[in-house]
Amino acid sequence: MADSKVETISRLAQWRIDNFGPSSYKKSDPFKVGIWNWYLSIEKNRYMCIRLFPEPSRAAKEQPPIARFVLRVSNASANNRRPLISPVQERSLRTSEDFVWPVDSSFHGRLIIDVEFLDLKICPLNGGEPGSSWPSDGMMQSVSTQGTLQCLSRMLDEAIHADVTIHTAEGTLSAHKAILSASSPVFQSMFHHNLKEKESSTIYIEDMTLESCMTLLSYLYGTIKQEDFWKHRVSLLGAANKYDIAALKDACEESLLEDINTMNVLERLQEAWLYQLNKLKKGCMIYLFDFGKIYDVRDEISNFLRQADRELMVEMFQEVITVWKPV
Repeated sequence: MADSKVETISRLAQWRIDNFGPSSYKKSDPFKVGIWNWYLSIEKNRYMCIRLFPEPSRAAKEQPPIARFVLRVSNASANNRRPLISPVQERSLRTSEDFVWPVDSSFHGRLIIDVEFLDLKICPLNGGEPGSSWPSDGMMQSVSTQGTLQCLSRMLDEAIHADVTIHTAEGTLSAHKAILSASSPVFQSMFHHNLKEKESSTIYIEDMTLESCMTLLSYLYGTIKQEDFWKHRVSLLGAANKYDIAALKDACEESLLEDINTMNVLERLQEAWLYQLNKLKKGCMIYLFDFGKIYDVRDEISNFLRQADRELMVEMFQEVITVWKPV
């Protein structure tokens, strides 16, 4: 059935139900968020009850997800689409009985149910503290790669044979021309031609803090930590664009696309426009218009539009026309 499909973007899942009667039961198709497949169901007798649960599997039984999430339900056929919002939930989910949200409401007809996952943790098989399933530290490096990265880390941390000084907004760092040149054609050009950077062995990156510039260097040396990347990814995006570091720019775009929410979507849209990130821009547009989150940022949208680029405004209005054109 068409209204059993759940659309997902980033960490948001949205279920649109075309016709929900006063005494009905519906269950969604499975949808994937994190490493699990999920279901939503809705039932109405005296109360309307909404359930969220993982697809039954051995993995879900032995390593049940611990989900932190918020549910919203709204009436799509009403003029006022202000949703009912659940408290923030955090619980281990194994079966359809582990989470039930009873909603005392007269909602019927066309409904929209949102689930926004704030975090997803997984329990280790051998016990211990649950760990977040995202962001992931990625695949394990080989032994030889680990040894190389340790050497590069020492070169950076101890400034072993460093031959260039970087001036940031808050202080100086030492680095190596060869590493910078291999990572960025802009840096390579600085040191190859008779520019002031070649003569003075000095680079000025005064639009970055000391900490964010150190994170940039950690990326170039292959020793960046996941938490540092997430903390400084917007600053790293600016540096990647400025110094033409394509892989870093792509990584930042993918990361910013992963956790779009109502608090940051307008900022992300502006960054996508500024740095020509088409995937991020499209993701923000889908989040705002296809998923109807433009209603949740109506207090901020006026100020955003006053400052937005004219061409971006035109794209937004075209998206409105596309999504809301009469069927």
